[in-house]
Amino acid sequence: MRPTVTRLDRASLHGSLHDPVLGSIGFLNEVMQRHPGTISFAPGAPHPDLLPDTGLQRYVDRFVDHLVDDRGLTPERARRLLREYGPSRGLINELVAEALARDYGIAAGPGAVVITVGAQEAMLLVLRTLFGSPDDLLAVANPCFVGITGAARLLDIDVVGVRETADGIDPDCLAGLCAAARGAGRRVRACYVAPDFSNPGGGRMSLACRQELLRLAEREDFLVLEDNAYGFTAPSGCELPMLKSLDSTGRVVHIGTFAKIAFPGARVGYVVADQTVTGPCGGTRLLADELAVVKGMVTVNTSPLSQAVVAGMLLDHGGSLIALSRDKSRLYRRNLECLIAALDRHLTGAAPGVRWNRPDGGFFVRLRLPVPVTTGLLERCATEYGVLWTPMAPFYTDASGDHELRLSCSYLSPDQIETGVRRLARFLRTEVRP
Repeated sequence: MRPTVTRLDRASLHGSLHDPVLGSIGFLNEVMQRHPGTISFAPGAPHPDLLPDTGLQRYVDRFVDHLVDDRGLTPERARRLLREYGPSRGLINELVAEALARDYGIAAGPGAVVITVGAQEAMLLVLRTLFGSPDDLLAVANPCFVGITGAARLLDIDVVGVRETADGIDPDCLAGLCAAARGAGRRVRACYVAPDFSNPGGGRMSLACRQELLRLAEREDFLVLEDNAYGFTAPSGCELPMLKSLDSTGRVVHIGTFAKIAFPGARVGYVVADQTVTGPCGGTRLLADELAVVKGMVTVNTSPLSQAVVAGMLLDHGGSLIALSRDKSRLYRRNLECLIAALDRHLTGAAPGVRWNRPDGGFFVRLRLPVPVTTGLLERCATEYGVLWTPMAPFYTDASGDHELRLSCSYLSPDQIETGVRRLARFLRTEVRP
């Protein structure tokens, strides 16, 4: 007699699995696999030429030497650390804290840092820890990175979108959302922003807007979740202070990643959470301590070997995040300049109503079309014109992105960018009618 095969009703699984936000990345990967010969402006991945071209062991050895020479461990103990689980909060916290203080003026000690499995885990840990009531709302810039909205959906956290202006998130809109939440018996618990060249919008928050956001967070009693994935691509001399470095009242939880400045395969990120948490008996600890508790139940720890590689790369550059990212920043600025110049040459007048933004840094340019940007339009562009891009609709909390697409230039060469934009112009001239 054959055994009965268990069948599960998908409707009985968590509702997030039906959410198009969670399916958007998988859909793009599927399209790329079906059209391997296309030029793809879809992935916001680091350029392959920037991946380490030497054996990773030398970086591990560099970190071990640091543990022995600078931290006083025996060679045996130092190497054993890399083969054990390790503490949930991380092994390289001191190096990261020192680099953030030296490079960006973020004065938080190693005890306020948790090393995570990429920035994505940092977002999940922060949301799970902070959002203790179903009445709590997460405010996000609109459009917004699907990693944070997807994590919120997994955790059943309600999200509200905040309008963006040319200077960044609109403080008046956010203040209105806070008031509306209070009126409904709820509260905005935190606001997520990527102030420097955000994914996917490419926008940058002005200094005045940063300062106003922090004042608003203090008045309305919410936390600011700062994602700093792309700040390193700012043109030299045009850097702006991070929100965390401007934070004088402990309102900012800062999230960072080594994916773009080291390499993504390491899967190492970090979160700076120096807020004080008061216990029922009056005792206090840091928010980072609470994040480490949650992490212990999610991934136990971040791979010690991955941390060692990243730390060795950081030490090779004098312990400086800026020095580690300098060559990468030059390449990405070159690619962005190539993309914008190619759009100016080939898309100007290609189709009525087509327009694009002109960010000064980051990986992304946003294109607006006079027609809805559908998956069918993407399939036709890939099949008949050999070029891929990303629909913007999943990045929005409303329907305002239905006519937009995102172009990423990070993974391509200048020649590929030029060819891809020519193909895109031909597609627009032929297929797009207002």
